[in-house]
Amino acid sequence: MNDINIKITDREGVTHDLVAPTDMSMNLMEVMRSYELAEEGTIGVCGGMAMCASCQVYIISGAEKLEEMGDEEDAMLGEAFHVKDNSRLGCQIYITEEIEGLEVKMAPYP
Repeated sequence: MNDINIKITDREGVTHDLVAPTDMSMNLMEVMRSYELAEEGTIGVCGGMAMCASCQVYIISGAEKLEEMGDEEDAMLGEAFHVKDNSRLGCQIYITEEIEGLEVKMAPYP
């Protein structure tokens, strides 16, 4: 089992240094939910289908490590609130060894 270290700043402004497993096919939204970084019902509302933007994050560092944004993610961010140039959907960021050291900040919930 290989774990990676990621840094997530929650919606209250508290930064969490977290360990995430790379062998469970998880995405960033699922990691945020498993660490209970957001109130129940305010993250991953669509179940990780890139249809709600409740898991939107701002990439602070490590953007170059991420896969290119897909069409569905791009379209959802085109309709979402609080979008910035560095916005991504957590459900579309998969936990792999390549994103070791990723740093993100959770976007406000609507």
